[in-house]
Amino acid sequence: MASKIILLHLPPLIITIFTVFLKIQTTTSSPQAPLILPLISQTLPHGFVSVPTPSSRKLSFHHNVTLTVSLTVGTPPQTVTMVLDTGSELSWLHCKKNQNINSIFNRQLSSSYTPTPCTSNVCTTRTRDFPIPVSCDPRKLCHATISYADATSIEGNLATDTFSFSGSGQPGIIFGCMDSGFSSNTNEDSKTTGLMGLNRGSLSFVTQMGFPKFSYCISGQDASGVLLFGDAKLTWLGPLKYTPLVKMNTPLPYFDRVAYTVRLMGIRVGSKPLQVPKSIFAPDHTGAGQTMVDSGIQFTFLLGSVYTALKNEFLEQTKGVLTLLEDPNFVFEGAMDLCFRVRGGVVPAVPAVTIVFEGAEMGVSGERLLYRVGDEVAKGKDVYCFTFGNSDLLGIEAYVIGHHHQQNVWMEFDLVNSRVGFADTRCELASRRLGMGP
Repeated sequence: MASKIILLHLPPLIITIFTVFLKIQTTTSSPQAPLILPLISQTLPHGFVSVPTPSSRKLSFHHNVTLTVSLTVGTPPQTVTMVLDTGSELSWLHCKKNQNINSIFNRQLSSSYTPTPCTSNVCTTRTRDFPIPVSCDPRKLCHATISYADATSIEGNLATDTFSFSGSGQPGIIFGCMDSGFSSNTNEDSKTTGLMGLNRGSLSFVTQMGFPKFSYCISGQDASGVLLFGDAKLTWLGPLKYTPLVKMNTPLPYFDRVAYTVRLMGIRVGSKPLQVPKSIFAPDHTGAGQTMVDSGIQFTFLLGSVYTALKNEFLEQTKGVLTLLEDPNFVFEGAMDLCFRVRGGVVPAVPAVTIVFEGAEMGVSGERLLYRVGDEVAKGKDVYCFTFGNSDLLGIEAYVIGHHHQQNVWMEFDLVNSRVGFADTRCELASRRLGMGP
């Protein structure tokens, strides 16, 4: 059950993919040295580009259907494409080709590839937060199995190799070199080589690279954005609102201790708070009910009782404004059962939904609140679905704040100070100010 909380992946229409192509401008082996990695280089007006501090790295990305980052691994370097996931710890690559895998990392061609033995500290100690314990294979190598909520699983050996950003290499990065598994979405798997884990675990990519923080900003309209590793003084960005990360020292069966967990305090529709017990927003004695901020999930999912209360209050406040799609068999992507018919594709004004955290609030309104369902699903009808879903229908016992509600919000994950910060901004302008947008 814990794996359903820790490593949540949804079907392709609910997963947004950020494609990051890295172009080096300053080469160095130090992760703290200045390193700017733009997608598109262009000349901007004088004074428009922010100058990063020596501890920052920045990348731009485009999101469309899947979330990926492109870089090189091994000696000599091999280009790989990895799904970017703040909800996962272990980074891994496909190392064995089959009919559904088009891109692999060939370990036999890399002179810097080193498998991890079972007796190593990495295998015996640093894998403690994996949902499935590691094992020792017949060759006495550390064997890992990763499981996801959509029934996908992948397994193989832990190893180390050099990960490079187009010339700037970081040796000794620990990852999984995967040989087998089962995928519920072979079409998406065929487009990528693996996954890059960015949670708070000791083996996540961001932890191994030693970055004090990272940030991203996702545009809602033109599918552009920016990803920034490290710290930078962005004078054009307004003050961030911070909410502390929840720490849990005691292992609990349904609590992911290395996720970006925050404290959910309540939810409002318009100015009216949901009439639910405050205790429902806190994890119970088993750890079920934690609230995670996750870039790998498109929409936001709530525990069943809270989702029902939100659904009913939204329906009450939109009577006569929205036309309910009264089809009991229509559940968008298996977890979103509140959908509407919108004539002419023009969504009327509806009350905003505010997610209240400890010390900060996140408002969800307009296009972030109602999502137009594709014609292949809606069958030619103008159908818009409420962008909050029922996590009970996904088989997870947690609240998950997805990236659709983070569009045009600067999101900062501060690992040193154990907090998440955010501020409303126009992300297409943020990309340009960082020297990456068109």
